Amino acid sequence: MELSDTALVLIDLQKESDFGVRGVDAVVDNTSHLLDCARAIGIPVIYTRQINRADGVGLSLDEPLNADGRPQLYAADTADVDIIDAIAPQPGDIVIDKQRWSSFYATNLDLTLRSLGTKNLLIGGLVTDGCLMTSVFDGYFRDYRIHLIKDICATSNEGAHMAAILIMANWVYGIEIYDAIELAKRLRGERYRSWRSPGVDTMQFTPETMREVFAELQSGS
Repeated sequence: MELSDTALVLIDLQKESDFGVRGVDAVVDNTSHLLDCARAIGIPVIYTRQINRADGVGLSLDEPLNADGRPQLYAADTADVDIIDAIAPQPGDIVIDKQRWSSFYATNLDLTLRSLGTKNLLIGGLVTDGCLMTSVFDGYFRDYRIHLIKDICATSNEGAHMAAILIMANWVYGIEIYDAIELAKRLRGERYRSWRSPGVDTMQFTPETMREVFAELQSGS
């Protein structure tokens, strides 16, 4: 991985995510550590934000609505769409807004990354089984090398989080998975630990074995 062709993409680390997402405080702490490292060595930082128009135009099919017809989540006229204060964008960072889960769908993210010469995508964010996972797959389909930072990912429950990580580990060929502190070590040229899939569909799991299989992935990083 060359630093000159690497970018950090943070998915939907928004104030709305404080509601119902497990472990947001840890996500913020880990993201802050990685941001300090990335900015210090000049890696581009890109944030995405999920934003639903308050008037309902462009909403996803059957988007949850309040009784008054306004979107329940990520309403454009609320502060909930803002990035969490402790990890807010700084001058020079890029913010890309979207109306669908995948950060690549109907946005200029791909154009932005290609203009930066990006080949290696450092990616994490919220929620693991929604906007994060769909963005990972779409980035992979566009031939970016995926480096997933698993401890800046979270969702509403443990099972969904583990299942999403394992699905990505199974089917995103060549994916490399890190904790934020280990990825920061790699970016600084230090010794680090990460996990690579030994082959396609090797992280097989059932409801009964999910924690056991997930622990195998964890122990490799």
